[in-house]
Amino acid sequence: MKTEHVISILESNPFVALNRDEVAKIEAHALTCEACRKAYEAAQVSAVLLHERAREAFEPSPFFQTRVLAELRERQAANEKWAWSRLWRTAGGLASSMVATVATLAILTFVIPGTQITEPQNSGSTFSAYSTDAVMFDENAVPSDQISDSDVLATLYESDDDVVK
Repeated sequence: MKTEHVISILESNPFVALNRDEVAKIEAHALTCEACRKAYEAAQVSAVLLHERAREAFEPSPFFQTRVLAELRERQAANEKWAWSRLWRTAGGLASSMVATVATLAILTFVIPGTQITEPQNSGSTFSAYSTDAVMFDENAVPSDQISDSDVLATLYESDDDVVK
């Protein structure tokens, strides 16, 4: 047993988990080997220290919970601000382009139709300044040579007696 050290037994299991046979084997070897005796004594001391330390009750300071919760709230508030800034950096370009598109469409819808196009004097072009709304809702804008709705309906529903032969 002099060539075989028992330090491996001490390192493989906690000291309190060793059975009686292993402790007897370690003690017998520790009588003849100085290195194993020191390891055995260190294992005994550390087991006692750990046991005593585990029995002590730990009480946090009186305001520990308050400080931890305050720090947690600060971090959450900072994290929310960072989340909004990150969201704006990601979608800011898209949101800006959408606002610009809506503004452009509003200008095209409300400002430009209000302007009247005037026909140049003495030009030989056949340009007409009629808009769709003016033609549809202004009876005077419709030329007289076009057929009205009543003419179309009268033609479709005229009886055979009304037809001149």
